[in-house]
Amino acid sequence: MKLTENEKLELKKSTSELKEGIISIVSMLNKHNSGELLFGITPDGSVVGQNVTEKTIRDVSQKISNSIEPKIYPEINKHIIENKECISVKFMGDELLYYANGKAYIRVGDEDKQMSSKEIEKRILYRSNTKWDCKLSHLKENDVDENLLKNYIRDARKSGRIKFEYTNKKNVLQKLELIKNEKLYNAGNILFCNNTVLEVQTAVFAGTEKITFLDINDKKGNLFGMLSYSENYIKEHINWRADLTTGTRKEIPEIPIRAVSEALVNSFCHRDYTAPESNKIAIYKDRIEIWNPGEFPSEYKPLDFVRNELPSILRNPKIAQILYYNEKIERWGSGLKRIYEECRLNDVKVEFIVLKYGFSVIFYRDNSKDISIANRTQIGRKSDTKLSSPSYRQEWIIDYLKKNKEIRSIDIINKFNIVKDTVARDLKKLIDKNIIKKYGGGN
Repeated sequence: MKLTENEKLELKKSTSELKEGIISIVSMLNKHNSGELLFGITPDGSVVGQNVTEKTIRDVSQKISNSIEPKIYPEINKHIIENKECISVKFMGDELLYYANGKAYIRVGDEDKQMSSKEIEKRILYRSNTKWDCKLSHLKENDVDENLLKNYIRDARKSGRIKFEYTNKKNVLQKLELIKNEKLYNAGNILFCNNTVLEVQTAVFAGTEKITFLDINDKKGNLFGMLSYSENYIKEHINWRADLTTGTRKEIPEIPIRAVSEALVNSFCHRDYTAPESNKIAIYKDRIEIWNPGEFPSEYKPLDFVRNELPSILRNPKIAQILYYNEKIERWGSGLKRIYEECRLNDVKVEFIVLKYGFSVIFYRDNSKDISIANRTQIGRKSDTKLSSPSYRQEWIIDYLKKNKEIRSIDIINKFNIVKDTVARDLKKLIDKNIIKKYGGGN
């Protein structure tokens, strides 16, 4: 089949047309961020070939390097096509504008058109105003975690916010508007790829200041993975009490998990992804802080979003749209209000702090209040169980195993009056740290 020129392919008879070929490279970069140039083939697709030596390839490479700004580093190889030697130049780049010998060009069909100063100005203004998550990344469809994407579509269909079914990665990514010209937008990278820039740093401190660490971890991954990890980390390091007033044991956290989930979603959805800093979760004796990099809208204060119906100022609109489809967020601009209301209903103090470069949600812990509530719910029971932190329970488990060969889940449940899920979390934490190797686990 004959090759034909198009917006991403240029054919040149020989390297004597290298100057024109460089203009074609710039044109394709400015239109599609990638393309291919072939020497040894005429524009009508006839393979004529040319003599290709190491010097030929070196000369082509040097001429491209000296003529194009910003610099690119193309892949240049000799190819045999119809038993004739040809040169392939494959290239890609994601800069705002490329210039060939000081002039900018744009690809229109199979032609190269010089851009006017007005077109260049318009392009610069448009690109500078484009949100980070709406810009193309270097990742492609193959980098997407297919199982994660399938599970997302399943959840979004259950919510009723999308109607289409999962077919294949490319089709679904196109419908979600996360891919263009074979490349993922940054939003697709952050949401569905495991090779992302997203990181969360988590830590537990012994007191109320950053002095003594009880635990510290760094975790990287896609946004959904970071949400799950962060929520579980907080669940594992806060106090829980058993409420028995209804006749059945109900486990209640000191901080409402719904508020925690909402704060985490906001933290990852609205952070500044151009900043080098990681999201941070710090658990102190008296509070829990969830921090993300990025300036808060200067024309508003956090409580404005709590007290009034205001539109959300979206730093990452594509990411927000995807999180809306599967109900991770409800209505744009309402996240802080939901956090505030959930904490108010549970008598938990929450504070929104705007920093010089970053935003924090702080949940305050009131241990004395929790103990009085726990004691009140224990009336009528013979057990001398007391409210305890995860670290206290885990220390008790370690001491118990020093004196006994194994421990049963029921032993821990009876001791601390907690549910089986909490026991499983405590034991898993100790096993993951290689502090204990096994336990009886029976009833």
